[in-house]
Amino acid sequence: MSAAARIEFVDAPDEEQIGAVLNIIGEAAERQRPGANYRSYGFLLKDETGKIIGGLTGYALYEWMFVQYLSVAEEARGQGLGEALIGRAEAWGRERGLGGMWLETFDFQAPDFYRKVGFVEFGAIEDHPAGSRRIFFQKRFS
Repeated sequence: MSAAARIEFVDAPDEEQIGAVLNIIGEAAERQRPGANYRSYGFLLKDETGKIIGGLTGYALYEWMFVQYLSVAEEARGQGLGEALIGRAEAWGRERGLGGMWLETFDFQAPDFYRKVGFVEFGAIEDHPAGSRRIFFQKRFS
């Protein structure tokens, strides 16, 4: 490490700090493997008043979509809105020639939902959190 460099702990880094780190990663990745084409995306679910009651957000990178967040408010569940969000995101990805989508969830959240809409488990971290599993899913577009 350079004599002038130092490591500084930051509790809850802000967007600018996170962006600075991501830019370094992105620049290095682009030199090694051009064509990342990073793009964030989101599909918001709104009620009749315009209030956000759910949505799906993530990013596309190297021809795949990552679903970072997917939620539907408790009062709006059971109406097929989660499936509609996945379907709309998948259609968006297909329109752009992407190869598939992936995500992670916990076994106490929605793994059965993701299986139902066509995702396949490709990995897991056991006992994370203690007594549970963190599960990784993918859905390839064919």
